[in-house]
Formats: sequence, C-alpha cells, structure tokens
Amino acid sequence: MPQDIRNIEEICVKENRIFDGKILNLRCDEVRTPSGHIASREVVEHKPAVGMIAVTEDKKVLLVRQYRYAVHEETLEVCAGLIEEGEDPVTAAEREMQEELNVKARNLYRIGEFYASPGFCTELFTLFLAEGLEKSSLPQDEDENVSVLEVAFSDIPVMIKDGKIRDSKTFAALSWLMAKEGIAP
Repeated sequence: MPQDIRNIEEICVKENRIFDGKILNLRCDEVRTPSGHIASREVVEHKPAVGMIAVTEDKKVLLVRQYRYAVHEETLEVCAGLIEEGEDPVTAAEREMQEELNVKARNLYRIGEFYASPGFCTELFTLFLAEGLEKSSLPQDEDENVSVLEVAFSDIPVMIKDGKIRDSKTFAALSWLMAKEGIAP
C-alpha cells in the first residue's frame, strides 16, 4: 500500500488548562490544522488504565457490577482500574483483580492496548486475559461498592445483543473473547 505523505498533524498554538484533578485534567487548546485553520480541541488528559478478562476453570467470565454515577446506572464491566504512579500495567492488573474480584491469576496474558475515546481523551487502556484464578484479596477502594457476577461464555452474545453490556472496554474485551473462543455473535 502506498504511504500517505501528506501532513496530517495538528500543531498546538495555545494550551489552555481548565482543570487539574485526581484522575484527569482538562485542556481547551487552539491548534493549527494542516490546512492552516485555527480550531479548538477539548482534551481530557486521563491516567492510563488496565482491564482483565478473568476466566474461571469452568469457562465463565468474572464481571464486576457497580453503580456509575456519571451515567446514573448500574453497569456490568470487566475488572479494571487506573495504573497508579510508579506501577506497570501487570502490577496494576494484579492489584485490581485482588481488590475487585478477590482473585489472582497464575497466567496473565497481555492482549493489547487501545484508546478509550481518542477524539477527546488520552486514556490508554491495556487489556489482559487472566486464567488460572486463585483466591486472593486486597481491600476494595473506599469509594467503590462492587459485586462479582459469573457469566457463562454462551451468555455473552445475548448480553451484548440485549444491551446489558454498555461499557466500551467490556464490549471490546468480550468481543475479543468471543472471537478467540469461536462464539458466534
């Protein structure tokens, strides 16, 4: 395939920091587009995160049920969390599984990385497959109230189709698992 050599990068001409928070910062930058126009870009600087598809020996996925204030509803999600300062993704994954699922994995495979929503957010998400689960726990974060749900592989397509899975990282993770296992949507 021929390489596209046109300049597609937008250059920041003015950075305007609006908010600095605990897990994210907000900027509203002015950029020069490749055509020379000045445009506004709202950017959420978000800490990187990890997510784990935790699979039991009897082919069930452990999902986390929790209330999400931003959308005012209870969601079903793969176990996930922020990578803390000084942590690598594997260490963060191991910690989050112990906090949320009360398990650790003998086998943790890195599936890949993706941006949560690159149109406005810098959050880079690293996804893992966790197998060989053993009981192990750490205290939950004070502001979390999660419960664990075991879902059979065969139930995943219906849950996605019926809109029970609405979280993007979980949708991506379970779609990957269905493809890996040869489960028809």
